[in-house]
Amino acid sequence: MVLRLRLYSALYPSWGPICLFPRSFASCSGNPASCCTMPQLGLLHGRAWAVLFGQLRRPPGAVCIRAVHSHSQVVEAALATQLKPHQEKSNFIIKTPKGTRDLSPEQMVVREKILDMVVSCFKRHGAKGLDTPAFELKEMLTEKYGEDSGLIYDLKDQGGELLSLRYDLTVPFARYLAMNKVKKMKRYHVGKVWRRESPTIAQGRYREFCQCDFDIAGQFDPMIPDAECLKIICEILSGLQLGDFLIKMSWKDVRHEMVAKKGLAAEVADRIWDYVQCHGGVSLVKQMFQDPRLSQNKQALEGLGDLKLLFEYLTLFGIAEKISFDLSLARGLDYYTGVIYEAVLLQTPAHAEEEPLNVGSVAAGGRYDGLVGMFDPKGHNVPCVGLSIGVERIFSIVEQRMKTFGEKIRTTETQVFVATPQKNFLQERLKLIAELWDAGIKAELMYKNNPKLLTQLHYCENTGIPLVVIIGEQELKEGVIKLRSVASREEVAITRENLVAEIQKRLSES
Repeated sequence: MVLRLRLYSALYPSWGPICLFPRSFASCSGNPASCCTMPQLGLLHGRAWAVLFGQLRRPPGAVCIRAVHSHSQVVEAALATQLKPHQEKSNFIIKTPKGTRDLSPEQMVVREKILDMVVSCFKRHGAKGLDTPAFELKEMLTEKYGEDSGLIYDLKDQGGELLSLRYDLTVPFARYLAMNKVKKMKRYHVGKVWRRESPTIAQGRYREFCQCDFDIAGQFDPMIPDAECLKIICEILSGLQLGDFLIKMSWKDVRHEMVAKKGLAAEVADRIWDYVQCHGGVSLVKQMFQDPRLSQNKQALEGLGDLKLLFEYLTLFGIAEKISFDLSLARGLDYYTGVIYEAVLLQTPAHAEEEPLNVGSVAAGGRYDGLVGMFDPKGHNVPCVGLSIGVERIFSIVEQRMKTFGEKIRTTETQVFVATPQKNFLQERLKLIAELWDAGIKAELMYKNNPKLLTQLHYCENTGIPLVVIIGEQELKEGVIKLRSVASREEVAITRENLVAEIQKRLSES
């Protein structure tokens, strides 16, 4: 395979290719293709700058340039004329939009490690990757989120379509299933979503944030997919070593919602409280089976039967003790139709007699069997259950812990640094680093012709690069390369043909 690269004008890309070859104008046909496929590429030379500017002022088209000493001066002149109108701008504050943030290289390292762990868990459970557009037709998102619909970011009319930024990854997934007539699918999706709410960055709440979703779509026997979703949450939170957690809106808020907004009689709401204040595991489910008011209600019995089955599966998965059945839990999204769950981190109390403190939700999900049917013209439903990992809150917790313990973060994965103690060894360094790159080794060098060896070694220590290969006159004569351990500062001479194998061996042992 032959790879051809075409060189375009840095000044005026729309003018097409520029002939940069040391030829006379007579030898140039004026055809851009014929100019740029010539075998030699040389520095511009010959004529005065006036000729160049005369060419540039001609109508758009292919321009053959024969004379120049340093084209950087032309670039500077062109940029100066383009930027001049903008130099009189009024003062403004450089900042990110409210509710968003930049992520530094250190933060990206933490983020990528967490995401890698989350995605590897999703894949371990057989999920396929999926992505959807960052924006959807506005009608696709309306009436899916209840009162939260006011938080959707609407975009202006775009080519005759009313669009909105996606609010979550669940509704786009349901739209995908309906549009493609998919009846069964286990998928994961990692992507950004946007919500037009008042951000509280200190609590890990943003207007733009990342979600990690896992969903199982399809008609299956009861509670098996639900139990797997809960198992996945436990695996991820245990693997991240965030501390104790429990998979389970305070009753005060729920009661206010029922009485003040939904018009429920206060005495009825208080009767519900008798059940809402209960929470527990398998024993609570058994206790509710014996309740005379519930045992006479067919719908209640069906629900309790599902919960009993769910706890049986959770026991088999070895996570039943991590699950608390809590009737006070409520989720604000309209599309949930069955069991919902939320994982909260528990902070160990200072005194043994105190209850563990809830320090925040880090995962949530539930069953939404009617959402796909809202998109299907015939109303055909595809039962679904899924979960979402609150990675932004997890990022904040992990970052704070690393800051507290003063952990140093490597922002690159460079394994080897190519160094030299002598001048005029750039070409040898470039050949050597090319060998390492071609062997799949992550390597760097300093972008200077004659760097000082001490500067190169200090760079390796400061960035955590474990190995240095050193080439100089003596090594070149003897056909060897010095391999240096940055931590121990020990050096050994390795023959060039054995260098890659030795580096790979050391990296596999570290």
